Amino acid sequence: MKKTSPFVFSLLSGLLLWAAWPVSSLTFLVFVGFVPFLLIEQRITRAITYFYQVYLMLLVWNIGTTWWVCNSTVPGGMAAMLANSLLMSIPWLGYYYVRKTGRQWLAYSALVFFWLSFEYIHLNWQLSWPWLTLGNSFAMRPGWIQWYEYTGTSGGSLWIMVVNILITRVLQTYTRRRLIDKRVGIAAAAMLACPFLLSFLIGSSQHAPAAGKDNVVVVQPNIDPYEKFEQGTQEKQLHLLIQLSEEHMDADSRVVIWPETAVNLPNGIDETSIRSYASLNPIWQFLAAHPRTKLLTGIESYRLYNESNKTPSSRFLPQLDQYYDAFNAAALLDSTGALQLYHKSKLVPGVETLPGFLKFLDTWFEKFGGTASGYASQTERTVITDPASGWRFAPAICYESIYGEFLTAYIRNGANVISIITNDGWWANTSGHKQHMQYARLRAIETRRWVLRSANTGISCFISPDGKVQDAQPWDTAAAIKLPVSPLNKMTFYVQYGDLISKLAIAAAIIVLIYSIYLRRIKRPSTIQPA
Repeated sequence: MKKTSPFVFSLLSGLLLWAAWPVSSLTFLVFVGFVPFLLIEQRITRAITYFYQVYLMLLVWNIGTTWWVCNSTVPGGMAAMLANSLLMSIPWLGYYYVRKTGRQWLAYSALVFFWLSFEYIHLNWQLSWPWLTLGNSFAMRPGWIQWYEYTGTSGGSLWIMVVNILITRVLQTYTRRRLIDKRVGIAAAAMLACPFLLSFLIGSSQHAPAAGKDNVVVVQPNIDPYEKFEQGTQEKQLHLLIQLSEEHMDADSRVVIWPETAVNLPNGIDETSIRSYASLNPIWQFLAAHPRTKLLTGIESYRLYNESNKTPSSRFLPQLDQYYDAFNAAALLDSTGALQLYHKSKLVPGVETLPGFLKFLDTWFEKFGGTASGYASQTERTVITDPASGWRFAPAICYESIYGEFLTAYIRNGANVISIITNDGWWANTSGHKQHMQYARLRAIETRRWVLRSANTGISCFISPDGKVQDAQPWDTAAAIKLPVSPLNKMTFYVQYGDLISKLAIAAAIIVLIYSIYLRRIKRPSTIQPA
């Protein structure tokens, strides 16, 4: 090992993390993904060399798992992967700083706390891109993580980091002494095995929800996302959506779900007068023919304001001498018009919004598929309610479905089922849309709610409260599916209390960092002890 370049181990770690990620079946490799790098990182004494090696590991992981972003915009995708790898380096650089105190177990603890803190911050700041949250890696293994109803994905991230460190310690001891430290070996085995046992016990205690009489119809129209906004195509799109809906509806169908921006017009739709658009008459005729059925759909909408009631996010329209906000929205409709509206809150950085400190890049992002001004959003988690069926929907729009703690606010506001409307066609038939669907299984386990997923080009499906996928529709297929769904009202620990693990990790990270500064600045650091 001493004769092998450290870059080989960095590369190997990146490849193992890529190989473990959904939609790969090699999930177990995530428990050793960081091990090659951890085995050699103590040989690195120069900070700049350490950074290069960490960055290589993280860049390989980012490219291997999210290269498909480039299908939408090559420059934007490359920038995202380079920048995300840089941000993910921060907790590792913090670990390097603490390691210089000479207290290896303190350094390992710091790595865990710093990483969990980073993941939580990356979920909640303006440039959020939490696709590679470690806990997401178990999305295809719901049988391993039924305890996510208590911890959310941060519990999975903690599990992965601790197991990697313990396995590293076992291998380091064996390499030096040709024997296994029994205490560390037992700790590694227990840390690896106990969550599996806990998941089995929790899963075996779950009871399948009784099927209700009322059913929901989920539609997958398979409309090319690059053509759906072209002028003159909307009539054909509505005809297809209505046809697929009616083919699968019956007397017990109470709600039909269409995907993100399924209802759109070239200049958007004024939310205050949606019923007045003649081009939307097929929707009102369809709903009038089915008076017991409502439509939950994505729409691209706007609102107009004057000088007195404009919002902080509104933009000026000189030709009308008015202000407006544009929205990526979800609407519950019946034949009279819009009953309820929700505006997407978690906007995609660079595509739907830009943080204030990056507004100078507006023009650059517009050239490569982004939007300069972006959509407006809302802060409250609006639950869309259908009193007739008793369903109260958490209306997650696309990107919002990868935010676990964010979605729990809908549940606390009374949502008893989760609807995800999305348009994943921008990425073509790559792993991107498959990963997105798999992540929705985590939301089902965390909240113990049914997930109803309508994806424009696929994958549309139902996901049961234990994370099992039902009736998944393949990519590039026009389809509709139907299922009786029971509203569920259980409040899981995670829903009630949120991501406690991450918040405790942030507090611990601050304490460890202060203590490390003390050791390095006040005390003379001791010689680094072998791990």
